[in-house]
Amino acid sequence: MAADKKSKPSGFPGSGLAKGLAVTLRTMTKRSVTAQYPDVQPDLAPRTRGVIGLFEENCTVCMLCARECPDWCIYIDSHKETVPPAAPGGRERSRNVLDRFAIDFSLCMYCGICIEVCPFDALFWSPEFEYAETDIRELTHERDKLREWMWTVPEPPALDPAAEEPKEIAAARRTADKLAAQQDAADAENSGEDA
Repeated sequence: MAADKKSKPSGFPGSGLAKGLAVTLRTMTKRSVTAQYPDVQPDLAPRTRGVIGLFEENCTVCMLCARECPDWCIYIDSHKETVPPAAPGGRERSRNVLDRFAIDFSLCMYCGICIEVCPFDALFWSPEFEYAETDIRELTHERDKLREWMWTVPEPPALDPAAEEPKEIAAARRTADKLAAQQDAADAENSGEDA
């Protein structure tokens, strides 16, 4: 039954052509805007996804970013070092030391999963986008290049002034106020004894 129905033409014959010509005439009268890249740099959004920057000091070699990457484009090598005890009689501890951290941007699909899963804030989006290479093998960037991009990461946006204060800061502020009150009481007591 549905095959018997024929689609109705909309309007008069040639209405599609008329609509297309109307659009063409409207755009012909407008001035064209051409970005003169690379002479004029584009205005990018504040949190543009360009490349991934590495803040090496925060990396604990937990391997979460490499495990969660759907493209398997993050390469991490590390070794364990023994750290002497912090206090006499304590035991030695071992920690991971980062040897290699590389991202193959020829495979990366810029999904940002690695940045989201990093529990130590070691990975960030940088707005840098000019890193084209003539050889695809040169798109694997090692940690020194990722470190350079870290310094181009913009500051995070300011918090909403009407938002609640974070719990950690509120607890630290209460503790600081309590210590200040105790110090004031001790100073008052000392000045009373001196008089």
